[in-house]
Amino acid sequence: MSFMIFSGPCVLESEELALEIAQSLQEQLKPFGDKVKLTFKGSFDKANRTSINSYRGPGIEKGLKIMEAVKAKTGLPVITDFHLPEQAEEVASVCNVLQIPAFLCRQTDMIIAGAEACKKYNGTLKIKKGQFLSPEETKNIVEKAENFISKDQILLTERGTSFGDNNLIVDMASFSIMKSFGVKTIHDATHCVQRPGGLGNKTGGKREQILVLARAAVAAGADGVFMECHPNPEKALSDASTSLELTKVGSIVESLLKIKEAL
Repeated sequence: MSFMIFSGPCVLESEELALEIAQSLQEQLKPFGDKVKLTFKGSFDKANRTSINSYRGPGIEKGLKIMEAVKAKTGLPVITDFHLPEQAEEVASVCNVLQIPAFLCRQTDMIIAGAEACKKYNGTLKIKKGQFLSPEETKNIVEKAENFISKDQILLTERGTSFGDNNLIVDMASFSIMKSFGVKTIHDATHCVQRPGGLGNKTGGKREQILVLARAAVAAGADGVFMECHPNPEKALSDASTSLELTKVGSIVESLLKIKEAL
């Protein structure tokens, strides 16, 4: 099975930038052939920004048009978040993978709406484990979703657990625990190094720890990695502290594949 890579900007800024990032990722990962399956990521709305003054995104209508353009011009599958149950079907009509944000992972209406939309459009439902949730509790998420779709259409994502104030840690046992429920698991390499609200009016992060934790996650059994990137991370309109430099994604994936192959 191909190693799954979900990558792109945290938030969609423009169609031109989305295409630039998608095409660069495609070119960087091309040498790995079937060993890697790339899915382009971009959010049309960041509904949980720390500050009300922060950029949230282009909105669902414009955002889905950008995602449609990326699909059409690159042939890549695409993934985006949705934040309300009534958004699920519209998003699934465009995106191959629907993502439920961590703070909403226990919302039954979100899981059911996402699963029903994935059943209708033959999509995949990717749920981020909340920062407040143990890996054992994700069994309940799987049980809710599998009433409508098969386990092959469900992905669980480890994105770190709250540890005191403004800090997250990754329990590497999470991957084997969540995989025991019959689903594939993804490591969120960039969100797990966040310092939520750590800069007062925005989230900080520890970019220097991305690679070491990603390597550990692959060694622990993660079936793929989610990592946000930007041509100029410091100027990214969301998650500037943890976005990877776009040109480094290929070398990081190469490093992770060596660990996967060694296993």
